Amino acid sequence: MLQLDPQATRAALDWRALVEALRAMFRDGCEMPVRHHHDFAVPGEADGTLLLMPAWVPGKYLGVKLATVVPGNGTRGLPAVMASYMLSDAGTGELKALVDGGELTARRTAAASALAADYLARADARHLVIVGTGRLAANLAAAHATVRPLSRITVWGRDAEKARAVAGEISDTLGIFTQAADDLESAVREADIVSAATLSETPLILGEWLPEGCHVDLVGAFKPSMRETDDAAVARARVFVDTRDGALKEGGDIVQALASGALSADDVEGDLYDLTRAATPVLREASDITLFKSVGAALEDLAAAILAYETAAAAERARPRAPMV
Repeated sequence: MLQLDPQATRAALDWRALVEALRAMFRDGCEMPVRHHHDFAVPGEADGTLLLMPAWVPGKYLGVKLATVVPGNGTRGLPAVMASYMLSDAGTGELKALVDGGELTARRTAAASALAADYLARADARHLVIVGTGRLAANLAAAHATVRPLSRITVWGRDAEKARAVAGEISDTLGIFTQAADDLESAVREADIVSAATLSETPLILGEWLPEGCHVDLVGAFKPSMRETDDAAVARARVFVDTRDGALKEGGDIVQALASGALSADDVEGDLYDLTRAATPVLREASDITLFKSVGAALEDLAAAILAYETAAAAERARPRAPMV
């Protein structure tokens, strides 16, 4: 059995390879039961969430992720999402790998956004605005840069110091001009892609700010009570989701827009199954505003875990062995 810590998991999940692994898994499909979703009390602060997410490809691989989301962790200098992933042989049940779930989740989430942007964002999209300064911010920048020719990245967060730190990290890692923004509205009005990864309960990105041709990527707000955009943003956009079953029940930006009448279920043009299978051809006009809402799916974790395991196993086999004496 392989054990992949955060560093090993990161090394085994090249961005381009991960985007393509997700594309193949959505196209080919797998077995994915409804995930277990439970809130748990954290005294003195917002509730945490426990997620159990199983999926399998019959006869090949079977996996399950155990994850917790604790909003208050930001004040403790800890990531909001912590997780572990167990990958097994689906024919024998043998445990093949224990993968760091936090790194797995961050990278597959960002890669799913990049996969959607590969279908929905303008081909010449160059300016990415990231809303949020958590763990996903740098991952989203790297993933989007894999599928679009980014030349400018802007980071906004409620904590200006954190936004500057994240901008510096992204600039150093990607070599792309990156700066922090004091004013979110001004940044959004100049964006080609807006990618939000927050735990906000109220809209941060307003529809009236969105320029023509913009692509909006909504990663946070994984509960019906959370929201990163307002009704106007959803109403102005062509709307897509990662999975219909998940986003229409759990994604606050979609659920609340459905409840208000700003959006109907029929207005959701497609999900990643449709996009990867060309069931929903996206004939994009230059002025179209597109919006992608993800809530995460066990299929994504399974695809990432398989890639991580197979990459790490291949590297292990190729490692020179000391001669026996």
